[in-house]
Amino acid sequence: MGLFSKDIKSLDDLFVHTLRDIYYSEKQILKMLPMMVEKAHDPQLKQDFEMNRSETEGHVARLEKVFAMHGSAARQVRCPAIDGILEEASEIVGQVGDAEVLDAALIAAAQAVEHYEITRYGTLVAWARQLGRADCAALLKQNLDEEKATDKKLTAAAESKINLRAVS
Repeated sequence: MGLFSKDIKSLDDLFVHTLRDIYYSEKQILKMLPMMVEKAHDPQLKQDFEMNRSETEGHVARLEKVFAMHGSAARQVRCPAIDGILEEASEIVGQVGDAEVLDAALIAAAQAVEHYEITRYGTLVAWARQLGRADCAALLKQNLDEEKATDKKLTAAAESKINLRAVS
């Protein structure tokens, strides 16, 4: 399906397409997180990435519940946006030699991912409500809230210590 695909004829079709997009995204993020854990030097950052991996597994499980509740197949649709974000993150991380600067780069990459997810989940929650699917919206809102909390935690780590170390 392209951006202006004729397969998307209704808000419900768009909702399902976007669910498949974020489902793909979450699965790609799960593949990337072990590298981020491995590359992180700050022990708390490593722990945060490990916790994010566990949360991401929960996001995938909730998405699968939303698909089932909606009566749609839990399928993925390739998302060039997340592919680009993850590719850029991998390239940047591969170019950084200093441990403290690398941790700052990892946080920046993780926040780019979080911001993408926040936009997707925010949209999906709004659409689910518009479609009269408060049940789906509630599960998607849980994912949204966790993404926002992770973003706040990453910001706090960056501003309180990681970026300061990278400057030294």
